[in-house]
Amino acid sequence: MAIISDFEEEEEKQPEAKPSASSSSAAAEFSARFDPSSPLGFIEKAFEFVAERSDFLAHEAAETDVAAVLRAVREKRKQKLRQVEREKERERERAKKAAEAAAAAAKKVEEEKKVQEVEMKDAEEEKEEKSGAIVPNKGNGLDLENYSWTQTLQEVTVHVPVPKGTKGRFVVCDIKKNHLKVGLKGQPPVIEGELFQTVKPDDCYWSLEDQSAISILLTKHNQMEWWKSLVKGDPEIDTQKVEPENSKLSDLDPETRQTVEKMMFDQRQKAMGLPTSDEMQKQEILKKFMAEHPEMDFSRAKIA
Repeated sequence: MAIISDFEEEEEKQPEAKPSASSSSAAAEFSARFDPSSPLGFIEKAFEFVAERSDFLAHEAAETDVAAVLRAVREKRKQKLRQVEREKERERERAKKAAEAAAAAAKKVEEEKKVQEVEMKDAEEEKEEKSGAIVPNKGNGLDLENYSWTQTLQEVTVHVPVPKGTKGRFVVCDIKKNHLKVGLKGQPPVIEGELFQTVKPDDCYWSLEDQSAISILLTKHNQMEWWKSLVKGDPEIDTQKVEPENSKLSDLDPETRQTVEKMMFDQRQKAMGLPTSDEMQKQEILKKFMAEHPEMDFSRAKIA
């Protein structure tokens, strides 16, 4: 329901004054139902009301005045629509700038991440260079000028080339708990020095293969740690880059295999600067304790 009302201001009443002959008649109320599907019906009733209540439409300028009002309303409507469109355009522009800023920030983060990865890699390589650590061969050992060696967690295998046709009686291979000497009689030993870790001499042996190479099997005493070198003083490998074969892991008993896999996981985590399995477990325990005791302040809590 749309209602148009017009009220005249009340004139101050003078106790002794008489009403003016030119005073306006009482204001009248206009009431009509507006149907959006037929707006002309509403306008027609409004004009009929004006015609009944005043002589406005009888004036010659009435049509011109009504047309002027129509133009003014139409222009006001256009301005409002233009204002709405400008607001939408500004909103689109703000959204575009926000998206561009977000994309730029994401790109910057990605670039910084790549830079950090490169710096970490360079730092790791520099650390390896300073420490003298070398990437192990496919057998998790090292190929040297006069011999090579490979390893599993349980054993170390050494391969020493000798002249073709060498007889076993000319071979010198002395295996002790923490010392190894390998070579040919009458010649300087190819290998002689203190082993990186102790071995079980009774479980170690050597053989001559095709009269051209000495093969030595050393059984580790500590079968839960990788060797960095065969003998102390030789170039060392980076044990964090050791890659044991899954088939050999499957040969281990469940408890040993679990320990080995945990050790491998911790080595990878350390290489990436991430927490080890023990550190992750401590963090989970702390989180659980914090959840159970929300009344306590853990802002300064640290994992030892």
